[in-house]
Amino acid sequence: MPIYEYRCEACGHELEAIQKMSDAPLTECPSCGQPALRKLVSAAGFRLSGSGWYETDFKSGNKRNLAEKSSDKSDGKAKESKPAAAGGCGSGACGCAG
Repeated sequence: MPIYEYRCEACGHELEAIQKMSDAPLTECPSCGQPALRKLVSAAGFRLSGSGWYETDFKSGNKRNLAEKSSDKSDGKAKESKPAAAGGCGSGACGCAG
């Protein structure tokens, strides 16, 4: 559940509250009792933890780049990729029009 920050416009008291996204915003200040709490806009605080995904995950054999074709490796350099056209991946491999 997200942590929301609030500030009372009457007394300046600040607090954090753990709430569901579907919960209504708090309005009553726990310090002065006035209905003057306003939700603050702040940066989301999160931490990425765990082993993560690596280049070799879900690949078979000794392949380093699955997007690279064997004909692209003939000169020892990876072929430069071009940006896909809007609305498709460019190759049609995903089922789009390409």
